Amino acid sequence: MQKSSLDLQILTLPDNPGVYQYYDKDGKILYVGKAKNLKKRVSSYFNKIHDTAKTNVLVKKIVTIKHIVVPTETDALLLENNLIKTLQPRYNVLLRDDKTYPWICIKKEPFSRIFLTRRMVKDGSEYFGPYTNFKMVYTILDLIKELYPLRTCNYDLSESNINAGKFKVCLEYHIGNCKGPCEGLEPLEEYQRQVNAIREILKGNFKESLKDFKKLMTTYAQNLQFEEAQKIKEKIDILESYQSKSTIINPKITNIDVFSIVSDESAAYVNFLQISHGSIIRSHTLEMKKKLDESDQELLELAIVELRERFQLLSREIIVPFEMDLGENIKITVPQLGDKKQILDLSIRNAKFYRIEQLKQLQIVDPDRHVNRIMAQMQKDLRLPVEPRHIECFDNSNIQGTNPVAACVVFKDGKPSKKDYRHFNVKTVEGPDDFASMTEIVGRRYKRLLEENEPLPQLIIIDGGKGQLSAALKSIDELGLRGKVTIIGIAKRLEELFYPGDSIPLYLDKRSETLKVIQQLRNEAHRFGITFHRDKRSKAALNSSVESIPGIGEKTMTTLIKHFKSVKRLKLATEQEITAVVGVSKAKKIVNFYHNTQN
Repeated sequence: MQKSSLDLQILTLPDNPGVYQYYDKDGKILYVGKAKNLKKRVSSYFNKIHDTAKTNVLVKKIVTIKHIVVPTETDALLLENNLIKTLQPRYNVLLRDDKTYPWICIKKEPFSRIFLTRRMVKDGSEYFGPYTNFKMVYTILDLIKELYPLRTCNYDLSESNINAGKFKVCLEYHIGNCKGPCEGLEPLEEYQRQVNAIREILKGNFKESLKDFKKLMTTYAQNLQFEEAQKIKEKIDILESYQSKSTIINPKITNIDVFSIVSDESAAYVNFLQISHGSIIRSHTLEMKKKLDESDQELLELAIVELRERFQLLSREIIVPFEMDLGENIKITVPQLGDKKQILDLSIRNAKFYRIEQLKQLQIVDPDRHVNRIMAQMQKDLRLPVEPRHIECFDNSNIQGTNPVAACVVFKDGKPSKKDYRHFNVKTVEGPDDFASMTEIVGRRYKRLLEENEPLPQLIIIDGGKGQLSAALKSIDELGLRGKVTIIGIAKRLEELFYPGDSIPLYLDKRSETLKVIQQLRNEAHRFGITFHRDKRSKAALNSSVESIPGIGEKTMTTLIKHFKSVKRLKLATEQEITAVVGVSKAKKIVNFYHNTQN
């Protein structure tokens, strides 16, 4: 049998690290990926059916495979990142972050200016950033201004221009914000010493500046220049205050980058913290839109390469939540406890908060998309053939074995549909038998839906473990609905999900949205059933009393029971207390009735 063009392309792929590119019949780029072994990785796409429909569609569209061999997997990571940004393939992760962030520039010139900019000019100047938090940028610039009097003018302060007397001091000099280098009133060495101190602060190292200021304060105090010493003390206080806000971990932890990831069905959120001299000097969260069923490891690897390139990170150690390979030059740390674990937890918390913010915004701006995301997540988590747009949950209530009832609550698109809720009185079961009651109620519910040609739910949830689920299945089988609807049971104690014919329960992540929806359904069914049970029990208690009091109707007795909470209390109430609730005439009848009964 002659092999297809695609089979031949796969067979001739090398076993080396590299990057592969998939193209469709029109020559359009579909996907870019990296691999330790090109032949193994590419072959894996074609020798199995994938879990996600999108991946299966991608594979069907592939006509041409191109590849680039590189020396190491690290090189493959870098090349993959560059090609994704350049080619923007349809099925690759979308990095949703196209903002231009501000930098703090130390200009390469005599008497360097320090200012905020969004443009990087390659003229030898130093750039610190980019900063993703504008408040932080302005706080740092204000701190620098308060500590060091630097020039703000854009004059060319070359030695020849200063000696020629081309410039005059401005208002900034007269109010003490500048020491007048334009007229040669401040030596270049002294000015650049201040710039060096600012450079260390921007790197997160406050130690040297504090040491210099404390030495200067002591000198002023020894020379009895107390006013000058007080000014320096104020600067020390400002610097220590700023340092205490930014330093939240062990000062021994220096020049480390921290990366964490939180993901759901459609997106991943990667948080990055840059640590220098014990201080967090930068924090940023990147949103990545999933196109296929990418793993957290794949996404985090891609994000780390992107963020290190974008922010020009050169640190040799990075902290991450799980093991990965980013090349020999980078030390990977997966902390289990201590300061490094705390800073990783902080990064994870940042990613979670960012995700929650994005989801809340999505819920407001595009509620349908929010619902679609939850439905897709539930389908995947619960291994359902279709999205559970219509869910019904059953709960039995027979407190102390009396007045057995059941409740059925209905959720549509993940939200309660209260007009579809139903109560059931158990008719065929004598005494407290939860299993038989469940068989009866489920049978009655779906027999009626079938008779009336009403739509069936995609998912039925039974509040209870294996026994309750088996009881409900009897009716499902009798009605011929096995395979047409999915039915599961949820046990209260450990939130175990039971499936028909499977003795091992499914455990969902306690924080998953799927479990939250199921818990909401279960709690709502319990609340709805308990309310109905109480009403029925109260009515039974009322009926036993109402029937025997001539001239007193059900409505009056309901009012009295609501007020006195029980028939027993009503019997003990005085005529005056009853009169206050239902009037003189009715109160007299009630008091006389109970008085005669007792006699």
